[in-house]
Amino acid sequence: MGTPEFAVESLRAVCDAGYDVAAVVTMPDKPAGRGQKLTQSPVKQFALERGLALLQPERLKDPDFIDQLRALRADLQIVVAFRMLPEVVWSMPPMGTFNLHASLLPRYRGAAPINWAVMNGDKQTGVSTFMLKHEIDTGDIMFQQSVDIEPDDTAGTVHDKLMTVGATVVLRTIEAIADGSVRFQPQSDEQSTPAPKIFKPDMQIDFSRTAEQVRNHIRGLAPYPAAWTELPDGRGGLTTAKIFGAHIEGGLSLAQGQIFTDGKSLLAIGCADAAIAIDDLQIAGKKRMQIKQFLAGARLN
Repeated sequence: MGTPEFAVESLRAVCDAGYDVAAVVTMPDKPAGRGQKLTQSPVKQFALERGLALLQPERLKDPDFIDQLRALRADLQIVVAFRMLPEVVWSMPPMGTFNLHASLLPRYRGAAPINWAVMNGDKQTGVSTFMLKHEIDTGDIMFQQSVDIEPDDTAGTVHDKLMTVGATVVLRTIEAIADGSVRFQPQSDEQSTPAPKIFKPDMQIDFSRTAEQVRNHIRGLAPYPAAWTELPDGRGGLTTAKIFGAHIEGGLSLAQGQIFTDGKSLLAIGCADAAIAIDDLQIAGKKRMQIKQFLAGARLN
């Protein structure tokens, strides 16, 4: 059970390992893009390529879906980047249902663990497999594997690392469940941290924070959903800019929120302790640009 690209790597690993995939469950096709054309999820695309049975329920408690699922007589269900399952679904198979989560639980329980780990400046994260139960991301842990977050990593590069590592951990988990060697480790609620869904206000850059905190904020939201701020539009107003990359500019002394540019290759904004220089951005209605390209056509006052 999964929807985005992150889940495809685990599904591919399970198929390539020779396991009998009874069916794949993914989200219904959704309109996307300017033309609002119906788009298949990455998991659906892979399932069709491999000729796997496919279920796309609108509602996970729909009686028809439950009947279809039960008829599969699956021994085990695997969840990777899907929706919250009702008990009637996760309790169905005799070997249970396990989830691959993109953090070292109990840290970063919630919808956006990768983003929050990078935004908070963590040096390490990882993946965990755990058995589903009622409370989200709280089940007993079976396997974990850590991954370093490098200084120049973004949420995108960490996503790709965890996607690959996660597939190997999924296979390890299946093998241990199948041969009866699996061991369960209860989670500590006292050590848990949240990773809630990210909304537009969470994405706005706060220049009253340190330059390192601002840089981490930008890294943790790149390339999606992207940190944003407002810049002068050259006509006395402001325009929204998504920021995808930045570095700390130590040689400048600027007030918080003060903008400095040389008009050629430097656009810096003051933070609490230093200036942050923008490397990569996208102005509303324009394409994504490197800073030199942007400044060549920008009129900042």
